[in-house]
Amino acid sequence: MNEYEKGTFGYDLHYLAKTDSPIVLTSNDNKAQIIVSAKYQAKVFTSTAEGPEGKSLGFLNYKVFESDEINLHMNGYGGENRLWIGPEGGRFSVFFKPGVEQVYDNWFTPPPVDTEPWIVVDRQKKSVSMEKEMEVANYIGSRLHLKVNRKVQLLEASDIQAALGVTPGEKVKTVAYTTENSLMNLNDFAWTRETGTVCIWILDMFNTAPDALTFVPYNVGDERELGVIATSNYFGEIPADRYQQRDNGLVFLKTDGKYRSKIGLNVKRTKSIAANYDPQSKHLTIATFDVDPNAVYLNQEWNPEKDPMTGDVLNAYNDGPLEDGSIMGPFLELESDSPAALLAPNETLYHQHNVFHFAGEDADLSAITQSLFGITIQELKSIF
Repeated sequence: MNEYEKGTFGYDLHYLAKTDSPIVLTSNDNKAQIIVSAKYQAKVFTSTAEGPEGKSLGFLNYKVFESDEINLHMNGYGGENRLWIGPEGGRFSVFFKPGVEQVYDNWFTPPPVDTEPWIVVDRQKKSVSMEKEMEVANYIGSRLHLKVNRKVQLLEASDIQAALGVTPGEKVKTVAYTTENSLMNLNDFAWTRETGTVCIWILDMFNTAPDALTFVPYNVGDERELGVIATSNYFGEIPADRYQQRDNGLVFLKTDGKYRSKIGLNVKRTKSIAANYDPQSKHLTIATFDVDPNAVYLNQEWNPEKDPMTGDVLNAYNDGPLEDGSIMGPFLELESDSPAALLAPNETLYHQHNVFHFAGEDADLSAITQSLFGITIQELKSIF
């Protein structure tokens, strides 16, 4: 650790090695690298586009690593891509015991996605596959037995071009990867509305910055047909200087880590892509994911009175202080959900989620944002 400054990939690699045997996936030129951990629930902890001396792009919660206590609610180690099992709240929640009030004091993350290690089943230079068999109990009293598989694959430049349809300029530094996630029903009964069911929930945690913002495109159209453009009142309405909803098909959320806020898009509104831009580090992050327009998505809200079969596909989060002044991060998140796992015994649900990082000058990054989102870097800088 003494060889690398805090904030570099090399520093985080040596830091994690104190408590783990981290798996490092590397590109052909060894510049693009990512750290994966089977011990810490198959997380992608962080990545870099510039080797060990380069910027570490994921959020690591050092204070949690250095705590001697196991938090019964959640152990927020961080990680720029992790897999959880949803839904978090509602009638099908796997975070609340049957019948309890859905408030923080009663909220507990299932250990298989919080504290228990996973098993490595295959490892290559650019990929690693892991699995975990688990049982989760839901709010209506069903015990669901499932097996989760997860493959993390580092992408080369040609893969990035094929996935996004853009070719970054020669001066742009890149690192990207795909996660292929699956969930199998190991019960002897089908998962239905009567038993409750689960979904794959992927959450990307990144560092906040004073002028960073998340921007998400949406399908324009009548609310009567498509639903609201975005759910923006998860924690109360977001002030106008922190959230904007434009008629041009984009919504914007300030991600400075100073105000707790969250937005969500449903299956008819999402374009299966979201992004964050940090002008301080000149860094653009893009997340893409699978969407099935004909599928049912679960409601994750902490409200068992709401229809559990109607929820968002995409969420974006900005961390901030709680009422008591404490804060977990700060960090920001880009999240995606799979459809509801309405599976017969031994059937499997699949969900792919991809992360792309680009670092470069405004003009070079603008070529990417204009192509994918119809907006320039200069325009993004003027939103808030």
